[in-house]
Amino acid sequence: MAEIKKLNSTEHHRLKEFFINSLASFSASEPVFQEVTERKNKDGYTCVHCGSKQVIRFGKYMVTLGLKEVERQRYRCKDCKKTFTDVTATPLYRTHKSDKWLDFIKCMLEGYSLRKSAELIGNIHYVTLFYWRHKVLSALKQMDFDSFSGIVEMDETYFLYSEKGKKSIKGRKPRKRGGSSKFRGISHEQVCVLIARDRQKSTYSGVLGRGRIMKTELDKAIGSKLSSDNTLCTDAWRAFATYAKSKRLEHYRFKSDGTERVRGLYHIQNVNNYHSRLKGWIQKFNGVATKYLDNYLSWFQFLEIVKHRSDNVSISKMIVDSCLLPINETYQSIRTNQYMK
Repeated sequence: MAEIKKLNSTEHHRLKEFFINSLASFSASEPVFQEVTERKNKDGYTCVHCGSKQVIRFGKYMVTLGLKEVERQRYRCKDCKKTFTDVTATPLYRTHKSDKWLDFIKCMLEGYSLRKSAELIGNIHYVTLFYWRHKVLSALKQMDFDSFSGIVEMDETYFLYSEKGKKSIKGRKPRKRGGSSKFRGISHEQVCVLIARDRQKSTYSGVLGRGRIMKTELDKAIGSKLSSDNTLCTDAWRAFATYAKSKRLEHYRFKSDGTERVRGLYHIQNVNNYHSRLKGWIQKFNGVATKYLDNYLSWFQFLEIVKHRSDNVSISKMIVDSCLLPINETYQSIRTNQYMK
């Protein structure tokens, strides 16, 4: 207290801000982490390594949140003999500075760049936030639904194949700020992204491969989510017609020239609007590496679910939902990830 009295007014203000931010980060973070624990263990303890229910509590460990140290529960599986915690196999596993996660998720929902996020959060490097981002997105990518209902609009869109971030690119010169293809129309330099969406807004979005879409890729991507009760609305590309015929689905086709946009209840305007919003949102990244494109599609899909809000409810939902879906991503696996399609 004697030393604090010696500080000038500017130093007093900095000290006050430090204590406010540190205590606020604890009070905001703790309820979210508590919800993760409750949601994960609502049906009893389950081993994240082998899936066994023969789990016992196995002591405590300490976590620093701001200025406070908090006890967390550790568990041990009787079958595989391994220990784990409530954040094992989640984006929070083995990450330091847990008190900064809420601020980071808010920056993600706001769509800030990594460098701006690091500046706003403070005392963290933007490269660290890159790995945090992709650990969260690797979990959200697993969010799924069982089946489409009613009318399903389906269309493809294309992104330029990108090896952004790679130090040595073979076969062509590096492109700047996204660049453009050297071929006209759709070619192997374009990556096909399929969007399928029903009228209840259940949405599938995923990378299918390079070049034009194929019938076999369609079935692999969404075949399990369609039934004879669904009606397909697509553009005039023949792969959609061939697929609908093979699945014996009622099918409405709309040509891209816009001469006929609506046929009663049937159209593809919802999925085209989704394309437009996705393209506009992803444009600000000045090109996305193709190996990470699926992650960004999941990111945008989550933003659509929360209606692009960044309030406390949306922040909590993003953290909790990502922690309920198991991942084994590490900094090394994210960095060395390869595009395999």
